[in-house]
Amino acid sequence: MKTVTILGATGSVGTSTLDLVEREPDRFRVVALTANCDVDRLAAAAIRTRAQIAAVADEKCLPALLDALAGTDIRAVGGASGIDEAARSGADWTMAAIVGCAGLEPVMAAIEGGCTVVLANKEPLVSAGRVILDAAARHGATLLPADSEHNAVFQCFDFARPDRVRRIVLTASGGPFRDFTLEQMAHVTVAEAVAHPNWSMGAKISVDSASMMNKGLELIEAARLFPVPHERIEIVVHRQSIIHSMVDHVDGSMLAQLGQSDMRVPIAHTLAWPDRMATPMAPLDLAAIGRLDFEAIDPVRFPAIRLAREALDADGARPAILNAANEIAVAAFLAGRIRFLEIAAIVEDTLERYDPPPADTLAAVIAVDAEARQVAGARVKDKAV
Repeated sequence: MKTVTILGATGSVGTSTLDLVEREPDRFRVVALTANCDVDRLAAAAIRTRAQIAAVADEKCLPALLDALAGTDIRAVGGASGIDEAARSGADWTMAAIVGCAGLEPVMAAIEGGCTVVLANKEPLVSAGRVILDAAARHGATLLPADSEHNAVFQCFDFARPDRVRRIVLTASGGPFRDFTLEQMAHVTVAEAVAHPNWSMGAKISVDSASMMNKGLELIEAARLFPVPHERIEIVVHRQSIIHSMVDHVDGSMLAQLGQSDMRVPIAHTLAWPDRMATPMAPLDLAAIGRLDFEAIDPVRFPAIRLAREALDADGARPAILNAANEIAVAAFLAGRIRFLEIAAIVEDTLERYDPPPADTLAAVIAVDAEARQVAGARVKDKAV
């Protein structure tokens, strides 16, 4: 039986993971679950799965969690120390799905346990890639990607012969504005931006998909995960979101992973790896799908890809700045303070104004992230609607 911890158990990735785990109670045993402050859903999941630990990041929510778990044997903890305890719970397999840089320290804590850590949040590899990879190597931890694109590459990549890989092709749905003109994009609403055409996701990642910043961040992640020069990592729009990514080999063979647009597919792969497990997903009906389309990304309408590639070229602290500035800009857009096209403009402006030395420790990464957020926040005030 594999023991499981889910960091971020009440979000979309966390609930998808719980769905799979609860379908096979004889195969998986839950050790710890965490949430920010969704006490009701966290407590219900902890009781259903008989978790040992339930943790809330917001310590003000701990009394409510204690009340919800009264009469059970589940240990309720709160604050940063509680999340750290959950991350260090010694599970064989840990899902890291805490959004934002709040997930960095819990990921590092799980890595230090030397077991399998599944990365669903982008910050560990985007903002702290070198630090995280060095720690995983030092502690003997296995890192697996839960993003559908990176998981697809992982399934197709020839790690025994990486020199025989010619290029990696990441696919992008194109988001809700793939057919919009710049003029139309200048006036889109929050409701339009979060209405993803293919996937059911949270507001922040939906906006990232609409701006294509998610693909820029995934480019950086792929460069960290796979031993291929990042110049040979390409991105193509694939509207159907059936092919999740491809690996092109030197002999002209291109291997692709296909699947439904449901996060339970890549999560199941990481849960069972190196085995396979059943999921509730219906088999792909290729005849019903009928066609698979591909097209190039317009760099004028979607400058986020260029910004991400430039940050990757410069490396050092630049990817962390890119990510932090984007989080501030997206939050401002969701709050109605800036317009959609100003997200990328604020990110670019922050990268131009702030250029610290490389961050070689987790503390240094977190400091860079905090400073970049301040710089980006000042630009938000300048551009506020």
